[in-house]
Amino acid sequence: MKAMVIRESGEPSVFEAADIPVPPIGAGQVLVRVAATSVNPVDCKIRKLGPGYGPDIPAVLHGDVAGVVEAVGTDVSGFAVGEQVYGCAGGVKNTGGALAEFMACDADFLAPKPTNLSMVEAAALPLVCLTAWEGLVDGANVGQGQTVLVHAGAGGVGHVATQIAIARGATVYATVSGPEKAAAVSEFGATPINYREHSVEDYVATHTGGAGFDIVYDTVGGENIPKSWAAAKLKGTVISCQSNSTQDLTPVHLKGLQHIGVLMLIPLLHGAGAAAHGQIMREITALAEAGRIRPLPDGEPYALEDVAAAHTRLESGQAVGKVVVQITA
Repeated sequence: MKAMVIRESGEPSVFEAADIPVPPIGAGQVLVRVAATSVNPVDCKIRKLGPGYGPDIPAVLHGDVAGVVEAVGTDVSGFAVGEQVYGCAGGVKNTGGALAEFMACDADFLAPKPTNLSMVEAAALPLVCLTAWEGLVDGANVGQGQTVLVHAGAGGVGHVATQIAIARGATVYATVSGPEKAAAVSEFGATPINYREHSVEDYVATHTGGAGFDIVYDTVGGENIPKSWAAAKLKGTVISCQSNSTQDLTPVHLKGLQHIGVLMLIPLLHGAGAAAHGQIMREITALAEAGRIRPLPDGEPYALEDVAAAHTRLESGQAVGKVVVQITA
């Protein structure tokens, strides 16, 4: 089968075309004919860090997949050949990836693809929706009447976190860097806040009367984490999916905050919890088919052979929403 692989870690230029065997499937797995995949920051990190974190060399990267079931292994009862599916099912150590014509997936990670979304649109959703859901729903139980602040509301995790919170009845505000991104979050039903023009103190005063937000979802990390703590109300909740920095936890203690760290790769890395991810993806399918959640594509999809350009685009910081790679038409 055709694939794009890496044989060493490095810049996007390390991707190369290859013809490799179709992966075998074992018990509990299905073989998916890949239609599309999306680029997530973790894919770029694995490309840079190399085989210690990613699949064995020559490595096929990317976890997000949308496609059609080609074959079903033993002990699989929920899927049939020809069914359209999607999920985040690999791209890390001891798994295969989606930058190829076929991908072997543990069936528990997958769910039926939303019928009203194309393969390209569906491929944009899994990792970011899982990350948003684990923080907002499993962690914070977001619901009716709450105020939620999402940092980087037009980003990958941010744009779906915004929609999930709104779908569950919350009033959502989202930080953005300019008018294009402000328009995007407004279309989802959130109030945009230009963080370059307004300080944390300003928008907390304007939108919460100085009390702070019930829930803050930080998708940025670094120096934005203490800003998130400052934006939260007393005994509020802060969620972070980018926690690779050192912080003084005093503000958390003094405000009685709950800080939730989210790493949706845990089931893939540790081999436990796949079924929970499959169930979340079924919830996302229901929301998508009800018109409550939709992906925000960053322009047209890239071809498989142009995956290096797709990685470059995401790493430029200029992408709005999700960068997608189309494997087959």
